[in-house]
Order: sequence, then structure tokens, then C-alpha cells
Amino acid sequence: MNIQKITFGSGCFWCTEAIFQTVKGVRAIVSGYMGGQTKNPTYEQICSGNTGHAEVVEIEYDADAVSLDEIVLIFFKTHDATTLNRQGNDVGTQYRSAIFYTTDEQKQAAEAMIKKLTDEHVFSKPIVTEVTPASEFYKAEDYHQNYFNENPVKPYCSFVIQPKLNKFAKDFLDKIKPELLS
Repeated sequence: MNIQKITFGSGCFWCTEAIFQTVKGVRAIVSGYMGGQTKNPTYEQICSGNTGHAEVVEIEYDADAVSLDEIVLIFFKTHDATTLNRQGNDVGTQYRSAIFYTTDEQKQAAEAMIKKLTDEHVFSKPIVTEVTPASEFYKAEDYHQNYFNENPVKPYCSFVIQPKLNKFAKDFLDKIKPELLS
């Protein structure tokens, strides 16, 4: 196994976590906060928009099973990378589109994907995703972990996350863990 880690901010971490939990080769996901100045922030502090942190997911994956390029493409195709500090009804810097890289390879893959998607006019507006070095990661409170699987009938899960999962399954069927397809 070739275990790698990358951290993404793409709006609410509940949505991002739910999508990447289904991806073949993804071994673990932890929801948390990155990119701000407050030490050990709480969810309530993050929601104020004053800490500078983004809601993120730290993804651990086997690069022999799913490539970095595939992981980055899934990131871009499962959120709106063209809206600054917003995903749907979630508004604020904590919901910004961001890739926090730990290696030059990750930085280059992110920048190359942005160029490719821009050159191919995949989005009608410019990509505003921040590509920045990873900073200290703070794990979110326990009730944020595995949120969709623990709360599938909550309104946010039913009306926001489930439709995203359905679209992901339609667009990336070959990337879904086989045990989830039976």
C-alpha cells in the first residue's frame, strides 16, 4: 500500500466526508478545521467566521488504488469551485474551496487540474479554489465525524447530502467501493 494524505475544504465537511467515504482506495476520513489562526477552535468559533479556518476533511488514501489526480478530480466535480466563500446556502470563509497540500506533487496536481478544467471550460465561471500549504489540522468534535452515516434521516442529510451522493454515483460509478454497490 502507498498511503497518502490530503486535506480538502469544499463547503460543509459533512458532504465532503460522505462522498469520499464511498471512494475506492480511501482508507480514512477525519472532519476538522484548517487554515486559520485560532488554536484548538471549536465548531461554534468556526461558524462565527472569525477564526480564519475552513471546514475540511483530511483524507487518507491508498495511491495504488486511487490516484492523486482522481482524488483531486473528485474534489472539483463534487462542489462548486467557482463560488468564493460559499457552497449553496452555506456562506462564510469557513466554507471556502481549498486544497491544503503537504507535498509538491499535491500542489502541482491541484494546479494542473485547475488549469485543465479552466482550459476545457468545465465551469462557466473562474475557479476560486485556494491551493495552499497545509497548516495545523484540528479534528472536529466527535458528533461531526461520520455524520451522514450516523444521521441519514436528518433534513440536511436527506435534502443536501443524499442528492450529492446520487450525482456522485451517477458521474463516478467506477470509483465507488464495490461493497457499497450491492
